[in-house]
Amino acid sequence: MKRSHLNLEARCKSTAMGIMPHTDVGKALELALGLDIPFWPQLPNVSFYEDMYAQTSENFPGVVVDPDGEKVSFSTNRFEEELSDYSQRMAEPETFVLSQDYSAVYHRFLAEDLQDYPAIRGQITGPVSFGFRVTDENSRPIIYSEGVKALLFDFIQRKNNLQYWQLKEKNQNAFVWLDEPGLGWVFSGLSGYNDVQTRQDYRTFLAGFDGPRVLHLCANVNLPYLLGLGIELLSFDAYQIELMPKGYANAIAEFIRSGGIISWGIVPTDSGSLNKETPETLARLLSSYWEVVAENTGLSARGIAEQALIAPARCCLKNIGRVGASDDTVACETRGSPNLTVEERLVGRAFAYLRTLSEILKNKFDLQY
Repeated sequence: MKRSHLNLEARCKSTAMGIMPHTDVGKALELALGLDIPFWPQLPNVSFYEDMYAQTSENFPGVVVDPDGEKVSFSTNRFEEELSDYSQRMAEPETFVLSQDYSAVYHRFLAEDLQDYPAIRGQITGPVSFGFRVTDENSRPIIYSEGVKALLFDFIQRKNNLQYWQLKEKNQNAFVWLDEPGLGWVFSGLSGYNDVQTRQDYRTFLAGFDGPRVLHLCANVNLPYLLGLGIELLSFDAYQIELMPKGYANAIAEFIRSGGIISWGIVPTDSGSLNKETPETLARLLSSYWEVVAENTGLSARGIAEQALIAPARCCLKNIGRVGASDDTVACETRGSPNLTVEERLVGRAFAYLRTLSEILKNKFDLQY
């Protein structure tokens, strides 16, 4: 089996997405650093500047961040006024640095000793999601403006590369994933920016990456499409699919055989789902996905496990399963932490499940070393 360009032995190691509900930076970092592959948390409940869209917007011409209104918007007039100055600053690395003002957590993470982890990771909002979410003065998504879109793809590429090199100084196996829920929208006939154009733009975009090409999304997924974008690692919400479609099997097997890694988001972070599961039931569910692929491609389930990371299904800023969130199972997991919010408790419990699940799968597929 070919090795991924990530130079990472995945083998069911644990990691997680970046957005967390915590208001205590130390507690969030402690959880993140307790996984096999730690990450720097995004904490929008600490400051709106920690929001994924606000963070990515730093220094992009024309962007207006309103922390009181908790909104990131775009001004065409401001874009035209700032474009010349931005063009002159494009050669300066600091133009693309994530500053202390936009993420104190990131700089706390970089201050940690991270060299002994098998890998570390960061994240940045992808251009498709940013382009759909941020709108101009006419409420028009900026991805529909060809000139702005082209600059946006280049801008995020540069920010991704700079973050990659900063993280790589702390750990040789660093990678940055693109947080791209917007890739679930390009199949809508109403979007005005379709999957064909997206594939073309994305391949050009990824070709300019200095480090690994990694994609993450929590939206509904079309796995064959995503795996065909030229990426090396895909992170997605696997819990939501419930049953693995046989039609996905060949694309998954081909991706894995080429050295690709899949991060399977299998631990739910809403109380309604989490209360129904245990690490053992989640291990059986994920193994059932892998068996479908194995039965239809000849790739063994162990071969899939070797190229798998294990993660929560989604972020948990708002508990969509609030009913039942304060039952005995949650209380037992969080006794001694009465000041934590429901969402913070759920994340702590999900991470505990995640670590146990990772060990179950490592033992099941003989991946311990």
